[in-house]
Amino acid sequence: MKKARKIWLFGLFSFLLIFASACSKDTGSSEKPEKTDEGTKEKVTLSIGSWRTEDTAGYAKVIEAFNKQYPDIKVEFKPSKNTEYNTILNTALQSGEGPDIFHLRPYAPGIALADAGYIEPLDGLEGLDAFPETALAASKGSDGKQYGVPLNMSTTQMFYNKKIFSGLGLEVPKTWDEFIALNEKIKKEGIIPIALGTKEGWLLSAAHGIIGPAHYGGNDFVEKITNGETDFKSAEFVNSIKAMDELKAYFPDNYEGLGMEDIRTLFFTGKAAMFPMGSWEIEVLRKMNPDLELGFFPMPSAVGKDATITAWADGSFAVNANSKHKEEAKKFLQFLTTKEFGELFTKEFKMISANPEVKSDDELVNSLSEAVTKISTPYMMVVYFAGGNPTSKATLELELQGMYLGQQTPEGVAGKVQENAETWFKPFQ
Repeated sequence: MKKARKIWLFGLFSFLLIFASACSKDTGSSEKPEKTDEGTKEKVTLSIGSWRTEDTAGYAKVIEAFNKQYPDIKVEFKPSKNTEYNTILNTALQSGEGPDIFHLRPYAPGIALADAGYIEPLDGLEGLDAFPETALAASKGSDGKQYGVPLNMSTTQMFYNKKIFSGLGLEVPKTWDEFIALNEKIKKEGIIPIALGTKEGWLLSAAHGIIGPAHYGGNDFVEKITNGETDFKSAEFVNSIKAMDELKAYFPDNYEGLGMEDIRTLFFTGKAAMFPMGSWEIEVLRKMNPDLELGFFPMPSAVGKDATITAWADGSFAVNANSKHKEEAKKFLQFLTTKEFGELFTKEFKMISANPEVKSDDELVNSLSEAVTKISTPYMMVVYFAGGNPTSKATLELELQGMYLGQQTPEGVAGKVQENAETWFKPFQ
């Protein structure tokens, strides 16, 4: 059984974190310690790996705050492009290198790294009790040990341009039919209703995480499928894929060739009225267009349920098991558990802190935080179906791309996801 488990984990890594041909040699513990001005004590240098290149300026302030307590620990934030991060990190970890601290993908990808021994356990780290179990679970290993300090709760929802809505006399939809009618009216005015492209698969699983619950029934369906009482071939799930197909009429022209940068630009420049995206984009959009009047609405149900947003614990920071400076790295992670960091984090990045005691001074962020506790449903494909080789989440993305190219049907998409899930998801076996 142990051998089979190792093979399964290796396969999961191979898909989630594709091999790269080379890895930077200036990461983490490879750097030599520097001497302080007094010349009597060496200054340790820690490196942080992340996929959040847009957060560089914000982490400079985080590091500055940390250094007020630990002036002899130099910290360098070294992010990689989101689409390249997994490759770079995987290659480094497999060669026994990598950053001292790294941004950990939530749930299955991060747990797999922990199970493979690449991450230092954090049990006993002061401050972990500040987080609810729902946040800690995203970076808890199969052995029950904690491997990451949670950063934030992420949400996905439909963002909208308040100025466009006001100018067209539009109101936030309360039903699915109202949502479709709203799209029709926007389209007739010569404005792109929904900024979404299909070039990057993750955009489609994220969009389905917003739109899907309106058709499969939200939390009730999630409970049933995770218990094995229904499956992806059910009418409820197939209808959620049909809805994704229906909405292509409101996507931009040539949506098949559009990626994240393209659709973001369409939205913040006012060429598109709505943007199905995550809470992590709030600060990015505002920086791109300070005059953007940004709002959001939960997705109205097509089956008589409550409107929902999608929420999950998204990302943690972990310590490299091969770091030469584990104790110093743990001091940085302990700082991340504090309310001081939580308040700085939500102020700089306009995200929902994983620490429930931390409130944002941003009205939109606080509204999303309240929605998490009142009307949220989990990002099902991330929280429960990111396992398998390839993962069920990746299978959904690939099959949805095929559907938008006319090569797959909604029923075919659902069937392929079910076929994949049956290879690893125990309730289906």
